[in-house]
Amino acid sequence: MRLTTKGRFAVTAMIDLALRQEGGPVTLAGIAERQSISLSYLEQLFGKLRRHELVSSVRGPGGGYCLAREMAEITVADIIVAVDEPLDATQCGGKQNCHDEHRCMTHDLWTNLNRRMFDYLDSVTLGGLVSQQHARTAKIAVVKDERARPSSGESVSA
Repeated sequence: MRLTTKGRFAVTAMIDLALRQEGGPVTLAGIAERQSISLSYLEQLFGKLRRHELVSSVRGPGGGYCLAREMAEITVADIIVAVDEPLDATQCGGKQNCHDEHRCMTHDLWTNLNRRMFDYLDSVTLGGLVSQQHARTAKIAVVKDERARPSSGESVSA
């Protein structure tokens, strides 16, 4: 079981959108360029995200996409489910016919993993991911600033 590019790209694109929507609607072309994701692929994903009311679209000049809900109200699980990403570790897709049309010995193990994985992704909000990005960006800026300053032993000439 693993998350496919569909789920990864959808989450990445939603973080990008959330980081930039303060300046107005965000274009898919901009997201595609910044995140190196095919524009046509993003169009498919955002169609699904719009149908699940996670994003809304603005047409015309200056148009693009905005979040349809507050960042704190959108979970990673919401995004994954919206783009039809299966979160299933069972061999049978939960149908309990994994071993010769019968339930396999490890079915409960994988079903429990599914539940815990979903619960975890449902506990992570888009707002939390955006906060992490802001903190990471601020930390990088501090490191760059410290590297640009002369060390205490160096003299600064005017």
